[in-house]
Amino acid sequence: MRISRLAPRGTRGALLAGLLSTTALAGFAAGHAGWADTPQPAPIQPAAPAQTLPDFTGLVGRVRPAVVSVTSELKAEAASDEGGTPSPFGGPPVPHGHAVEARGSGFIIDPDGVIVTNNHVVKDAKSVSVTLDDGTELPARIVGRDERTDLAVLRVDAGHKLPYVQLGDSRDVKVGEWVVAMGNPFGLGGTVTAGIVSARGRDIGSGPYDDFLQIDAPINRGNSGGPLFTQDGRVVGVNTAILSPSGGSIGIGFAIPSDMVKTVVAQLEASGHVTRGYLGVQAQMVSPQMASALNLPKRNPAQAGALVAEVEPDSPAARAGLKAGDVITAVDGKTIGNPRDLALDIAGDKPGDQAKLDVLQDGEAKTVTVSLASLPADEGSGPGAAADQHESVGLALAPISPEMRSQLDLPEHLKGAAVAEVKPGSPADRAGLQQGDVIVGVGSQPVASPEQAVRVIRQAAHKNHAVALRVFRDGHTAFVAIDLARGGNGGSGGNSDSGNG
Repeated sequence: MRISRLAPRGTRGALLAGLLSTTALAGFAAGHAGWADTPQPAPIQPAAPAQTLPDFTGLVGRVRPAVVSVTSELKAEAASDEGGTPSPFGGPPVPHGHAVEARGSGFIIDPDGVIVTNNHVVKDAKSVSVTLDDGTELPARIVGRDERTDLAVLRVDAGHKLPYVQLGDSRDVKVGEWVVAMGNPFGLGGTVTAGIVSARGRDIGSGPYDDFLQIDAPINRGNSGGPLFTQDGRVVGVNTAILSPSGGSIGIGFAIPSDMVKTVVAQLEASGHVTRGYLGVQAQMVSPQMASALNLPKRNPAQAGALVAEVEPDSPAARAGLKAGDVITAVDGKTIGNPRDLALDIAGDKPGDQAKLDVLQDGEAKTVTVSLASLPADEGSGPGAAADQHESVGLALAPISPEMRSQLDLPEHLKGAAVAEVKPGSPADRAGLQQGDVIVGVGSQPVASPEQAVRVIRQAAHKNHAVALRVFRDGHTAFVAIDLARGGNGGSGGNSDSGNG
């Protein structure tokens, strides 16, 4: 299975390892003798439908003139690929040297010709054109693009006012509500499909600000950038991606919610780019094993918080005294359940804003005020006699030699203990540690040498049956929880989620 963008750019999208299937298991029948004295909940009573299936003809007639097709002529380097470029219609690759067009969708939000679409529809374009509902084709100018939310704003000059639609409030959208998707699937022009909102707040792994509406209205390649309407004719989403084994619709699509679109589009119109608040941390999930390793109080998983894995030097977080091992549980009074919540809340603030963070630091709850900055633009020796072996964890550690630093491309300032060997089947092995990792801290305490790492690991293991190691791998730092009682589990494999870029 894969999640893919909808425009005919076949290389985009994240691969999925698979989907979980659920099986309903039969339980005791109501009235079982063992439960005779326990009051049973009443069954949910069937109810007659409140209304018949809706008729979308009136809606479509009103909004269709504001929906457009977007065609991008790709740059030569963007069209390059092994053996040619994938055909926009799923056929054989287009040979090098031939013109390649990508087709998507968009919608007009201002009578002067302002159009919203997806960034990936126009990202590598040499030129962009827009086809209106009446067949008029107009050259378009890219006003601004935002990689992080996959949104872009175009402008056309039609010589007259154009019909346009309004952005609604996606926070008011309810699961089960009827919606209509419109766009240009497979280059076929204005196409209408209907379905319901299947879920809200979906994270599909495409970026730190994932907050998608999931819909079952059929959408396909070329629908990217098209509008998602509620029955009152307001746009509540921008159709962006699908989950599909073949590239076609299987009833699982994703749309960027209109509340996010409003904020991003307003900035793109004003300045051509988006400015976001910047805290300066890398954060990761707080798993139950990690909570145990760090001796954190038990919390509802939805309120677990975001674990700070790394604090960027000279960042707002560093100046405010945040450090690795802290857990951010709220921003300006709003509960943080995971790193995505943190990223969305911080990005929603402006540079210079004061953000109040509720933080668990060294077991104590405190409130830290941070003055946010602007988010930056998109952005050895083997084991031997000197290596220290911590048998209970299963690691052989070695100093970071100049050769190792060069071989692993480690930053010059990085200090720690290099993992020279991992014992098969050990707690460290089961937690995902591997040769070449660098242990830079244990809990919130930094370590600079194998001897110090072993000493601090032993101290942590003596106090608890789990140890939280801070590990540097592939340019990122993350906590890995090693459960000594159960043989190791629940780490992040050395990769951290981006808390706020």
